[in-house]
Amino acid sequence: MAVEAAPTDLPGALRRALESAEWTKFVPKGADVSLKVNLGWDLFIPGSITSPFFVATLIDAIRDHVGKIYLVECDQVLEDIEKAHRMSLMADVCSRSGATWVNMGNIPSVPVDAPNNVVLKRIEVPQILKDTVLITVPVMKTHAKTGLTGSLKNQWGCLPKTRHEWHLVLDDAIADLNSVIRPAFAVMDGTIGLEGNGPKSGSPKIANMVLCSSDPVALDTVQAQFMGLDPNAIIHLERCRARGVGTNDLSRIQVRGLDPARNHVDFVPAHHNAVSMVENLLRKSLLKRLVFNTPIFDVCLAGAKTYYRIWTALHAERCWQIALAHPYYGPTWRTAYENRSRR
Repeated sequence: MAVEAAPTDLPGALRRALESAEWTKFVPKGADVSLKVNLGWDLFIPGSITSPFFVATLIDAIRDHVGKIYLVECDQVLEDIEKAHRMSLMADVCSRSGATWVNMGNIPSVPVDAPNNVVLKRIEVPQILKDTVLITVPVMKTHAKTGLTGSLKNQWGCLPKTRHEWHLVLDDAIADLNSVIRPAFAVMDGTIGLEGNGPKSGSPKIANMVLCSSDPVALDTVQAQFMGLDPNAIIHLERCRARGVGTNDLSRIQVRGLDPARNHVDFVPAHHNAVSMVENLLRKSLLKRLVFNTPIFDVCLAGAKTYYRIWTALHAERCWQIALAHPYYGPTWRTAYENRSRR
């Protein structure tokens, strides 16, 4: 895998990382591709979603090698992905680049039986992922439920919006999912990541890097090192290795470019915020069926949305200013900030 520094020249760093990781060996010439971005929050802050500037730069870098380019994500029960697509200006990226936006919750899917899986014995795979080569494009983040979210967790957004049902068995579910929907290549946005109580209510962290690999397990293992986290404590990495998705053995992972031992940018680990904590408690309680399988769930969703609106009102401006103050990344986020401020 390859890791390049990108403090002042993202296009150059991205091209060097792609070439060093030999991406064209894994994405056939002329193949139509789906870029699975992270757009999992419509009240986004920098670091909580894949940067639109990063995606535009990636599209420019791969355009001459691939066929049609799709930008894909799927709705959540808590978030409006279409709104996130518009407000983040990812829609403008599609318009300028010619990429096609696909909300995978609105297209046909193909049921795939996976009897050897632990949790997800049947997975509804969006048809577009059967018709294209998948390139996963996560952002470097901490995560309260999984320690970190990277190129493996990013496929969570390929499942239907009821995927929250598997939150208590997330490590096995991620391994199940990636054994069926394994990306051909992974490109991580490590320009501005998110530390603290991710994947939403954290704080932007300037990391200044691009990570590329054909092995998503190896990429996330090295990601953990760069973030100052113990890869052995990230349970889904070992579960995915056991399923043959990739390797988390550091002695077998060749890192070209930045050395994680010398260039790590320590992230504050994640803890459960109020929404995550309450959800876990309810899912483990005798009230689980009542709360999650009746109209009471709509009340819970309204409460969670209110929590994030309040959190945003109290903390988002501080987070935005961290990103906007950066001399290179700040200007790339400013238009999205102004667009978001007008809503």
